[in-house]
Amino acid sequence: MFDPHDETVRRFAAAWRRRDSAALQAVLGDDAVATCDGGGLVPAPAGTVRGAAEVARLVIEVMGGRADTELTVESVNGRAGLALRHASRAVAVVGAETAGSRITTLWIVLNPAKLTAWHRG
Repeated sequence: MFDPHDETVRRFAAAWRRRDSAALQAVLGDDAVATCDGGGLVPAPAGTVRGAAEVARLVIEVMGGRADTELTVESVNGRAGLALRHASRAVAVVGAETAGSRITTLWIVLNPAKLTAWHRG
């Protein structure tokens, strides 16, 4: 069964894999917001980032990282979201809220203390 939310998250993941800012912005709603949780342990913006261009820049900056990272679409809080791993260790998990074919909200967890359950064996 087709799920618009899942398809939107998959398009976002594909744009991220290409590090394509314009494609990321096209998937994000004009008023998109992103909130990061670095837990004071990793660099992350303290407040909410607003607007498609700024959210796309944030995603590339905080999740862009190394060339040897793997981004997968996985269930996050019961809906399609993203998990970013380096050497099988989760470095970010992203929950998304969508409206139609656009992402309106991203919750980006970067806090290593909250990512241990996402590591792969």
